[in-house]
Amino acid sequence: MISLPQTAERLCIYTGEKDSHKGRPLHECIVEMARANGLAGATVTRGIAGFGANSRVHTIKVLRLSEDLPLLVEIIDTPEKINAFLPLLDAIILEGLVTVEPVRVIFYRHNEGKKNA
Repeated sequence: MISLPQTAERLCIYTGEKDSHKGRPLHECIVEMARANGLAGATVTRGIAGFGANSRVHTIKVLRLSEDLPLLVEIIDTPEKINAFLPLLDAIILEGLVTVEPVRVIFYRHNEGKKNA
């Protein structure tokens, strides 16, 4: 049974679709690193518009062929695991924003009967 304490932290990594690490999409590398380091889980969300430190707006437009839409990677775990993961992120993120904030975990469940697809 996997469990998280009621008080945990949310790690948010704001990056873009075109960001990469060693020729691979950065968000994929982050998710794989989180799994390899035993974090509770990771979710990547694609934004429809946004801008970062360079103030360049990235947005979905029907007529544009290529996009660099914003991505948000969220990871929730104990403060100890989040803090141990931060140096790994620092080594691979060249551009973006990383934040950590406290969260209250209501429940974290795994359905043993659910088949992996």
